[in-house]
Amino acid sequence: MPYTVQGVVARGKGEPVSLETVIVPDPGPGEAVVTVQACGVCHTDLHYREGGINDEFPFLLGHEAAGVVEAVGEGVTEVAPGDFVILNWRAVCGDCRACLRGRPWYCFNTHNATQKMTLEDGTPLSPALGIGAFIEKTLVAAGQCTKVDPLAPARVAGLLGCGVMAGIGAAINTGGVTRGDSVAVIGCGGVGDAAILGARLAGASKIIAVDVDDRKLGWAKDFGATHTVNSRTADVVETVRELTGGNGADVVIEAVGRPETYKQAFYARDLAGTVVLVGVPTPDMTLELPLLDVFGRGGALKSSWYGDCLPSRDFPMLIDLYRQGRLDLDRFVSETIGIGDVEDAFAKMHRGEVLRSVVVL
Repeated sequence: MPYTVQGVVARGKGEPVSLETVIVPDPGPGEAVVTVQACGVCHTDLHYREGGINDEFPFLLGHEAAGVVEAVGEGVTEVAPGDFVILNWRAVCGDCRACLRGRPWYCFNTHNATQKMTLEDGTPLSPALGIGAFIEKTLVAAGQCTKVDPLAPARVAGLLGCGVMAGIGAAINTGGVTRGDSVAVIGCGGVGDAAILGARLAGASKIIAVDVDDRKLGWAKDFGATHTVNSRTADVVETVRELTGGNGADVVIEAVGRPETYKQAFYARDLAGTVVLVGVPTPDMTLELPLLDVFGRGGALKSSWYGDCLPSRDFPMLIDLYRQGRLDLDRFVSETIGIGDVEDAFAKMHRGEVLRSVVVL
């Protein structure tokens, strides 16, 4: 029998979200229904509400989630009812050219559930990032469920489903930060702070946090930044170079997604250093750089998709580090809220008052 539950829906561009009755079908072949226990409020959900992703309204928002598998469809072997899982939005296919070359974190054919969740009148919903987790139960592809240690609290485990994984992965997987490296992170929201945490975990000797907000720079120090730069009052490139012996950082992670901050990242890195773009730009943005500088400075200019993570590999490992007290995920949770409080959480996020609000169901 289909499930009748409550979920947070964005009906139109810029409109306040509403709590609606949603019909969740029984899982079909390759699908799973998950009882959501907690879901972080991510900027991407706000982008969906504002029409910044696409115009396939109405959207079922929420995607940074953890919960328990309720039921699975035919042919599902990865998970079983009762498993505690983190939801991911890049369920690898195993068959595309990236997967067959042993690089499944670049999978070019990730998949979602085939069936649609709907409103009571039958209107199909577009789930955010193929998940839709501001809801009591959600339907996903079974490959979007990653089984982890059930002793981890859902309020922190779910954060690995998007922003925290993106930041940690940008530092470790994409940027290749290792012991002794100098690292600069531009933009100290949730993703940037996760990149700082990842750089610290990898053994970076110097971690420079850059932002326009002193409160966020304070948060960055809590996550392991050794130096901070307020770009409203200091020249980012000059200051990063001064802090690194005049050379620039070995790895610069741009967690804003704007041309001006990308240029800062490009020129704040050392010769043959690495720039990692993990901030998400809007479709209208363009970048202009002297080609001679791109050639002459060498190194690598990389984009980080979801922290270049492989959920089946990375989620359990990071949860284990959390359980060992080596990865402070609790610090990301600014507040826990109810499912009816998402609109207020968006307002707090816009004002920069929270790192992460987490809906607990």
